[in-house]
Amino acid sequence: MVARLQRRAAMGRRLHVLRTLTCSKSVQRKSVIMDALLYIYKLKLKLEAIKRELANLVAIKREYLSLMKQLQLPKKEVKVEKAEQGLLVRVTCEKGGDKLVSILEVFEEMGLVILNARVSSNLFFAMEAIVVADQEQHALHVKSITQAVTKAIERQ
Repeated sequence: MVARLQRRAAMGRRLHVLRTLTCSKSVQRKSVIMDALLYIYKLKLKLEAIKRELANLVAIKREYLSLMKQLQLPKKEVKVEKAEQGLLVRVTCEKGGDKLVSILEVFEEMGLVILNARVSSNLFFAMEAIVVADQEQHALHVKSITQAVTKAIERQ
């Protein structure tokens, strides 16, 4: 008799937990179980929808990465142009190594001072800088700066 009451109390507690988890308003055992089964079925449908969405996102990412690989970026490109204040140096090349440090060392060796610079290294290394001669005796030669920066990039 006591065991039967304990089993009945345990079943009541389990049904109460089940009713709470599934937000069921039913009191009868069959209705609570049916609500729980319906809740589980809805969860499975949501899980399948999430898996489909994940598969779509992975496919989009894969396609995006393949397009990025197909995008032909210049291996290395150095452009030096005369600007209002000095020379505009544009560098574009592959990422990796200490390219910025090498380029800055070249500028220092040539006696050039950087007035303004922008550097980016998201998909590739890109730098745009305005440089002027440190002293009057240092002449700004477009060709020599281009060659020196190109050699600095190649050293990497």
